[in-house]
Amino acid sequence: MNPRNTGLNLKNQKVLVVGLAKTGLAVARFLKNQGARVTAADLMTQAQLGPYAEQAQALGVSLALGPHKKETFLQCDLIVVSPGVPHAIGPLEAARKAGIPVIGELELAVRHIHEPIVAITGTNGKTTTTHLVGEMLRASGFEVFVGGNIGAPLIGYVDSGSRADVIVAEISSFQLDTMESFRPKVGVLLNISEDHLDRYRDFQAYVRSKGRLFENQENTDIAILNRADPLIQPLESAIRAQKLYFNVNAHGQGGVKRQGGEMIFRVPGKVQLTLSLENFKVKGVHNLENAAAASLAALAVGADESGIQRTLDTFKGLHHRLEYVRTVRGVQYYNDSKGTNVGAVMRSLESFDAPVILIMGGRDKGGSYTVLRGLIKERVKRLIAIGEAGGKILDTVGGATDSQEATSLEEAVHLAAQAATRGDVVLLSPGCSSFDMFTDYAERGEVFCRAVQNLDDE
Repeated sequence: MNPRNTGLNLKNQKVLVVGLAKTGLAVARFLKNQGARVTAADLMTQAQLGPYAEQAQALGVSLALGPHKKETFLQCDLIVVSPGVPHAIGPLEAARKAGIPVIGELELAVRHIHEPIVAITGTNGKTTTTHLVGEMLRASGFEVFVGGNIGAPLIGYVDSGSRADVIVAEISSFQLDTMESFRPKVGVLLNISEDHLDRYRDFQAYVRSKGRLFENQENTDIAILNRADPLIQPLESAIRAQKLYFNVNAHGQGGVKRQGGEMIFRVPGKVQLTLSLENFKVKGVHNLENAAAASLAALAVGADESGIQRTLDTFKGLHHRLEYVRTVRGVQYYNDSKGTNVGAVMRSLESFDAPVILIMGGRDKGGSYTVLRGLIKERVKRLIAIGEAGGKILDTVGGATDSQEATSLEEAVHLAAQAATRGDVVLLSPGCSSFDMFTDYAERGEVFCRAVQNLDDE
């Protein structure tokens, strides 16, 4: 059970929801069901919000759309911020100075949740690991809710009235920025690399945000950490929870060690366990790390050996994450549209021994592409840059290999097909967000897949 939560008395409270998309709408619905008087603020117009605005109005939510007005933020009892909204904007700071509580959707949800939570964060691999943990627990007989930063917001679970044995949640740094009492029973930190520097003051601020996952844990909780990540190690001294590790390099450390095609688990209080990775089908060393972290987290909350092994044997991976599309004239095409930062591009490139034609670009997130130079020189046969960041990418790393710019993703696929020869790999791993050209990474991935399907087989 989760002893931290006391809930909130929301009846007749004036609550402002900032950010009206999927999460904001779910928050507004929950608040209305609790008897609150709800206003939703968003920079977008009603036409741009489309069905979100229509559904909010149908719920009886007042709308404050367009440029934010400070008085809107000062005329409420509580403000709930959606993850996509920067938490340090002027109107929110003014509200805080006026003594108005400002919390995020995560904090609102966990104050009404009593089930144990397995929370997974990290720059890369969160979604895959979250799904793996959920499937391992289901295969072990648990009723599980999987959501958070993926799929269904946690507040939707609270509002649904259904109850699970365990909640498995992907948690973003944006959600951690506005947490107060959030205390996962099991917290997993997969890795840290440069990301979202368009949102954070500097890289260290982003690192500190990730470390907040463990801030409220006690010694009866569990923190699962990547032993091989040097950026995680400085965070360990502040963690009060029991620490378990993946990527351990010595059997004396509590956690899991990969050895050949096996994972060997040594967890205090549990019998030593060995699981096989021989039938694990998802490509990439980083996905072996995700599998190890997920298995350790599932074990920590009571999954059984057969449930974990069955999941490892049958899991096929997720769309847009180093996803095999098809082979055309001996050239393999992979869709890694979810690779929205430089660390993800590095992990994807390290997954291939064959020459790679790499398609990168989109909206720049403030990180440096320079760290890719060595891998591009070693593994990339041609670099094709797209989107707003295309010029910056070519200026930074274009000299490491043959490179060119394309005006669209479809053109990039066509140019890649022309440059590729039998045995090559064409990889979409953008290293950028999608919002310059697409609504999200999923649409970008679908456009890539359609362009690949349209290639001539002959």
